[in-house]
Amino acid sequence: MEYYQLKLEEKKELSKTEPTPNKMYIRNIEWDMMDKTKFFPLSMLSSFSVRCALYPLTLIKTRLQVQKHNAMYTGMFDAYGKIYKYEGLSGLYRGFWVSSVQLVSGVFYISTYEGVRHLLSAYTDNSRIRALIAGGAASVVGQTIIVPFDVLSQHLMMLGLRTQGGGEAFNPLGIKTSAGRSKFSITVDVVRKIFKVDGLQGYYRGYLASLAAYVPNSALWWGFYHIYQDELFAIMPSWVSTLLIQSTAGTLGGFTTTIITNPLDIVRARLQVQRLESMKTAFKDLWHEEGLRMFTKGLSARLIQSATFSFSIILGYETIKRISVNEEYKQYVKW
Repeated sequence: MEYYQLKLEEKKELSKTEPTPNKMYIRNIEWDMMDKTKFFPLSMLSSFSVRCALYPLTLIKTRLQVQKHNAMYTGMFDAYGKIYKYEGLSGLYRGFWVSSVQLVSGVFYISTYEGVRHLLSAYTDNSRIRALIAGGAASVVGQTIIVPFDVLSQHLMMLGLRTQGGGEAFNPLGIKTSAGRSKFSITVDVVRKIFKVDGLQGYYRGYLASLAAYVPNSALWWGFYHIYQDELFAIMPSWVSTLLIQSTAGTLGGFTTTIITNPLDIVRARLQVQRLESMKTAFKDLWHEEGLRMFTKGLSARLIQSATFSFSIILGYETIKRISVNEEYKQYVKW
């Protein structure tokens, strides 16, 4: 049995000994092995840095998913070029500060994930099953907090969308985007218009679609992460960096999950932004417009975003866990 699956008493006993070349190192640093006063601040800083760097990909992915056919952009690079040309660098960060509230939901997400994994350890030693269930539970908590901010940020993302002629293509709430208006005043206007049209439930438009998209996505991502991690550990030489193996496993998990869940993410985006009435309507419209292309719409941007995001998040997450691990376990942690 591997070290990370040992009972607490066995962990304490091992912590008193010196590591030897043949001793099993910890692969997965568990929740009870970390100093939370280090873990939470570093985790938030890492998450913010990654989201800041990758936000343009999120914006491009959303616009590609919401447009009909290729009405505005023919692909990811075309979208990047046109957004930069018509809206400047700031256009690639529309809605970023609203979206950055995800830092708060991220704390609840990772706390739920690690907490549920820890609780499940009393019932099963199978890390894949624990990760799958904990990933789904964490997503339910995270989405409940973040959906209102997702709705706002996606409206702000789409306000800059231009037609082939350069005119404004998307503004269902009638938001004034004239020159001179601050980002704050535009954001406040979006908040007011949503409340005026839909009331409080408007901020949770597409909530069930978000759960339908992100709960399986989160569960599968963590599940595949552990599957790929185990397989890579089995085939890689012992001298290969554990952190590199985990980051690679996260990237592969992100790729696999993205391909499986892409249509669900498109439906979620359209429900929240195009103000459609139901998931069924969104699926019908998407099938009518795209046919089998619905499975690949916006996929290139999402794959690049997912792979980069997965690699960066796991690299940061596992690094922070190593920095935050309690002193008694440091000798059993391999970088």
